Amino acid sequence: MKVRSQQANKVNVITLGCSKNLVDSEVLMGQLKANSFDVTHEADKSDANIVIINTCGFIDNAKQESIDTILRYAEEKDAGRLEKLYVTGCLSQRYKDDLETEIPQVDAFFGTLEMPQLLKTLEANYMHELVGERILTTPKHFAYFKIAEGCNRPCSFCAIPLMRGKHVDRPIEDLVKEAKRLAAMGTKELILIAQDLTYYGLQHYGERKLADLLRNLSDVNGIDWIRMQYAYPSQFPMDALDVMVERPNICHYLDMPLQHISDNMLKTMRRGISKRRTIELVDTIRQRVPDIALRTTLIAGHPGETEQDFDELYDFVEKTRFERLGIFTYSHEESTHSYSLPDDVPAELKQERADRIMELQQGISMELNEEKVGQTYKVLFDRKESGYFVGRTEYDSPEVDNEVLVPATPDTHVRLGGFATVQITDASDFDLYGVLVK
Repeated sequence: MKVRSQQANKVNVITLGCSKNLVDSEVLMGQLKANSFDVTHEADKSDANIVIINTCGFIDNAKQESIDTILRYAEEKDAGRLEKLYVTGCLSQRYKDDLETEIPQVDAFFGTLEMPQLLKTLEANYMHELVGERILTTPKHFAYFKIAEGCNRPCSFCAIPLMRGKHVDRPIEDLVKEAKRLAAMGTKELILIAQDLTYYGLQHYGERKLADLLRNLSDVNGIDWIRMQYAYPSQFPMDALDVMVERPNICHYLDMPLQHISDNMLKTMRRGISKRRTIELVDTIRQRVPDIALRTTLIAGHPGETEQDFDELYDFVEKTRFERLGIFTYSHEESTHSYSLPDDVPAELKQERADRIMELQQGISMELNEEKVGQTYKVLFDRKESGYFVGRTEYDSPEVDNEVLVPATPDTHVRLGGFATVQITDASDFDLYGVLVK
């Protein structure tokens, strides 16, 4: 077994991109701590002599942020304030050769599945017995919970399979073990993530097992909320909705990125689903779980998107009235199928279309929030900020969804990381305001 030198090394891990990247950083930090490294996460003023940047390479803006971050720490190294600089994650996986040439200050680049090699470079041991253990960077009461890696979907616009590889499930027994460990640490909410929750079970068990996984996780003592993010619409396992109804700790919340609605765009995007089937799916989900909060993500300006296609998308959003919605402008990504198509929607038109959808959604969200005034909800409080205790209902995921704000008066007693019942007294387009029910 290798034993690293006795010199005290301190590592600052920088995470860019999505929650799946965050989990990877948390696992890396757990391994480093087990190897007696002093580890910090995104420390602003760090005395770390080693920096590891976990990059995102998803779309142009994310890639630029990753490159800018690498260059900033390369300058730190040139100035002698940093001994070692390592880069890992999606950007490194996708553009390793170019990055090595352009940014020679980086000591080594590693891909998305090369954590053992990164640890070896640091003269640390990859400890298989620690699989599932990590250092949380979120508040301890909620944790992102990655159930699979990679993706088998052929979406024309997406580079994730190029960076993350094929779909690989984590076994149910491993996930239950990790959930129990998190619950023992004080975690109350598990946010299930993967490139595609819908596919869970096919690779490892030969059949879809999302419902079985939900049942097993639901049985873990101490886990009060389980929510699902990133569920692909095509062939969604409807028995997962049965579990959602059966088990009180499965949040009535589903994040299902639809990307578009016109048949022309769905076919071009290789989504494997039609407009009619999409509408039927949304209707069925809402019939089975009437109070469900549906979040979706859309793309504006994909190659070939006509005014008619966009009008169909706008009408769909207007009629469907999603509880939560986000939209990206299309990013022309190398080595994807869409990259072979002309990027024929001007950038300003992409943004104009995205802005129109978000303006529409803002009004929908305002109306839906106003309907909540006078009602009471169970709220999980995340933080105190600007004179308010800030929390979420089961219908809201951290960072991307609505929040509930309760004035932090001297006689208001809220335990951060704990639950309380709140009566809603006022609403804005993306926030609710309330008072504790005593």
